[in-house]
Amino acid sequence: MSDTAVADTRRLNSKPQDLTDAYGPPSNFLEIDIFNPQTVGVGRARFTTYEVRMRTNLPIFKLKESCVRRRYSDFEWLKNELERDSKIVVPPLPGKALKRQLPFRGDEGIFEESFIEERRQGLEQFINKIAGHPLAQNERCLHMFLQEEAIDRNYVPGKILFIYSRETHTEREGETEAEREAGSTQEARRGT
Repeated sequence: MSDTAVADTRRLNSKPQDLTDAYGPPSNFLEIDIFNPQTVGVGRARFTTYEVRMRTNLPIFKLKESCVRRRYSDFEWLKNELERDSKIVVPPLPGKALKRQLPFRGDEGIFEESFIEERRQGLEQFINKIAGHPLAQNERCLHMFLQEEAIDRNYVPGKILFIYSRETHTEREGETEAEREAGSTQEARRGT
């Protein structure tokens, strides 16, 4: 074996880390918390909602902070949309707990505090796994789920693009492919 065929395994020289690097703001972060569960309604119309708070500095997201209320069926919607339209493996949601929904139980069933907390933790794990995936971050349904008060279930699925144009020094955040193409066509007509 010759010397040229052997891979170079020397360490890269890196600069020592100082205090501003160690304790400064992270270069990229995405934090999602699920908290403050609230049970609303009565009888068969009773359900629990959770606050979903997102903080990020990732340029793909229009809003850097958002807080919306979601119920379990909204998480199911997101999971189904991602399974249908994306190329990622979508993790499972916490179970539906069908046995807890049976009538004539001696406890509160799915509205028992311990069950709500267990489900909250499972939903938080689910959304953090999804949102942490680079391909999922481009999905319009994820952006709608995290940042818009109401979910438009009749939306047009698509990818969110982040474009930085060196020529015009502008950023376009949160555009779908169709919006980007329409904007590019208009710019071409204007000569920009």
